[in-house]
Amino acid sequence: MSSKIFDYQKICKSILSIDQKIRFAGVINERGRLVAGGMKENVVPLENEKDDEMMFMELALRVKMRKEFDKQLGRVNFALASRERALAISFLINDDILYVVSEPDADYGMLPKKILQIIHS
Repeated sequence: MSSKIFDYQKICKSILSIDQKIRFAGVINERGRLVAGGMKENVVPLENEKDDEMMFMELALRVKMRKEFDKQLGRVNFALASRERALAISFLINDDILYVVSEPDADYGMLPKKILQIIHS
């Protein structure tokens, strides 16, 4: 996947439209900065902008740490965190991270599959 060029804005827009329970779709670079996408229109954020920055940096660090086991276990397809107030899913695209947040009752069995289809199409 590393040699393909992706249209991050298009990917984020497509993801926001596949399920009404999706709140956020954004691409985070390896330094934890949002480079594309964002919150769905008319959705109230669960955290403030400063918290977003900290969360994105922490996500970038977690993704780097997961790569340490790629040789033994293979690449991570996606990582999912189920929280009381949100479902968060991250995907690697080249050296960047696609981060998707939905309502906690979203279908976590189907949602990652639909997102992977968008990424690979």
